[in-house]
Amino acid sequence: MKHITLLLLISLFIAPGAGHSQGFLKAEGTKIVNGKGENVLLRGIGLGGWMLQEGYMLRINGPGQQHKIRARIEELVGREKTDAFYDAWLSNHTTKADIDSLKAWGFNSVRLPMHYNLYLDIYKGFALTDTLLQWCKENSMYLILDLHAAPGGQGNDLNISDRDSSRPSLWENEEAQKQTIALWKKIAAHYKDEPWIGAYDILNEPNFGFDDPQNDKNGLKEQHNAPLKKLLQEITTAIREADQQHMIIIEGNGWGNNYNGMLPPWDKNMALSFHKYWNFNDQQSIRYILDYRRKYNIPVWVGETGENSNVWFTEAIRLLEKNNIGWSWWPLKKLGVSNPLEIPSNDGYQQILNYWNGKGEKPDETAAFAALMELAQATNISNNILHRDVTDAMMRQPFTRQAKPFNANIITDNFFLPATDYDLGVNGAAYYDTDTANYRVSDPKMTGGNSGRAYRNDGVDIMADKDSADQYYVTDIEKGEWLQYTINAKRNGKYTLLVLVAGNKGNGKFYLTVNGKPVSSTIAVPAGHKGQWQTVDVKNVTLKNGHQTLRLHAEAGGFDFKAILFTRTPLP
Repeated sequence: MKHITLLLLISLFIAPGAGHSQGFLKAEGTKIVNGKGENVLLRGIGLGGWMLQEGYMLRINGPGQQHKIRARIEELVGREKTDAFYDAWLSNHTTKADIDSLKAWGFNSVRLPMHYNLYLDIYKGFALTDTLLQWCKENSMYLILDLHAAPGGQGNDLNISDRDSSRPSLWENEEAQKQTIALWKKIAAHYKDEPWIGAYDILNEPNFGFDDPQNDKNGLKEQHNAPLKKLLQEITTAIREADQQHMIIIEGNGWGNNYNGMLPPWDKNMALSFHKYWNFNDQQSIRYILDYRRKYNIPVWVGETGENSNVWFTEAIRLLEKNNIGWSWWPLKKLGVSNPLEIPSNDGYQQILNYWNGKGEKPDETAAFAALMELAQATNISNNILHRDVTDAMMRQPFTRQAKPFNANIITDNFFLPATDYDLGVNGAAYYDTDTANYRVSDPKMTGGNSGRAYRNDGVDIMADKDSADQYYVTDIEKGEWLQYTINAKRNGKYTLLVLVAGNKGNGKFYLTVNGKPVSSTIAVPAGHKGQWQTVDVKNVTLKNGHQTLRLHAEAGGFDFKAILFTRTPLP
C-alpha cells in the first residue's frame, strides 16, 4: 500500500503540461484528427495483464478470471501475502521505462484496460492512471481509457471482464449499470482537461446473447443489441455532462464487431472500434469495417488485435495502414513470445502451475510466496525478455522486404552461429517457412506459426533445448524452407562449417549457399532421433571480408537444426 500511496502523491505534484499537446483528438468525418486538423493514425498497444489478469497470460488452465486467480493465491499464501503480491504486480508490471520504450519503438498511443474495482478507491486506480498519463505526456503519446472489466461483467467470455458467473451480469443488474455510468462520469470529470487522454473506450468486448441467450451465448448473431445500445447511450450522456471534448469510442457485441441495431451514432465526436483476430489479412477481411465507416461517415479503429505470429502482425498492420485505420495491439507483455516483451517464469511458479493444473502437489506457503513475488518482479521491464523480432515485424517489416541481421555475426575462427539467429525480415526475405500464421477464423486448417512457442515469433518452428540452458533449435523443418544469416567475415579465407543437426523424422537433406551461390552439394542428415545432435562438415567454403548472406536450404524436411560452427581452414 505504501507504493500505491507514493504513486498518488507523485500524481498530485507532477508538473502539468510535460509534452507539447497537439490538442484533443476528435472525429472529423471518417478521420481521427488532432487539434490542428491533422490526420492521426493511432499506433498503439494494450497494457493487458496489468490492472486485469487473464488466466492464459499466466499459463493457468481452466477458469482464469482474476478473482479466481486471486482466490487460488489466497489459498496458497493467505490474504496478507496475496495483497503484497498484487501491490508488487501493480508497481512492477507497467513503469515509465515501458512507456519510454514504446515511444522509442515507434508507438504513439497506449490503451489502458481498466478494472472497475481499482477505481472505487482513488488511491489506486486514479493514482496509477494519473502517473501513466504523465509518462505518456512526457513522450507525447495518447492514452486511451478502456473499461475492460465493468461491474457485473459485460460478457459470457468470463476471463475478459473478470465476471463471476454465479452473480447477475451487467445486463441483468440495474445497479451494476448505474455504477458503470457513474464511474464513467467520474472518470470524465477527472480527465476532462487532459488532451493526452486520446479517447474513452467505454465498454470492452461486450459478448452477450440478448435475443437468444441459449443459442447465441456471445451475441455474434444478435440483431437488435437494444440493452447494449441503451447503456452506451446512457454512458455517453453521463460523460457529456462532465466532458464535452474527448472522443468516445464504442464497441459492438460479439467481442466488438456486431453493430446490428446500434447505429447511426448518437454523438458527433464518436468512433467505432473493431477487434480483429485469427483471420485473413486481405481487403475482404475488413470490408465490413470500411462499409460502416463510409455509410455513417465515422472514424473506425481496430482497438484490439494480435496474439499471432510476426507474419500475421506485418500483414495486418500493412493492411490497416493502407486503409488509414489505426490499431492497438494486444498485449505489451505476458508469459510467452507473441508480444514485444516476455515475462520470464521461474521454477517455483511452475510448481504452483503444476498444482493448479492438477499435475503436482501443493507447494508450501513460504516457497509459493517467494515464487509469486519473483514472478511479480519479473513483470518489470528490467527483467523482461525483449523480442526484437516482434517490434521489427510491427514497425519496419510492413513497409519493406529488406532483411537485416538479427545479430552482428562477426565471423572469426570458432564462431558459433545459433540456428535461431536468422535474419530479421518478412517471410521470403529473411527466411521461408510454409506454415506461418494462425488464420483459423477464415480457414480452420490454417493454424501455423512457431509450433515450439519459444525464442522468436516468426513462422519458423523453434523449441527450447531441455538439455542445454538458454539454448534453442529449429525444428519441424519442411521441404523448401530456408533460413538466411547475414554474416561479417573479418578476413578472406576458406572455412569449414560444422552444421549441427539431428535426424528427427529421417531422410532430411540440405545444402548451403553464400550470396545465392551453392557452396555445398546436397547433404543427407545422418539417421538419428530428436535431440541426438550430430555434426556434418562442409569444407572449403570461401568467405570474403565483409558482409555476405549465408542460407541453409532444406531439400527434404524431417530434421532439426541447432547451429553452425565456423573454423578457419589454415592456408598451406
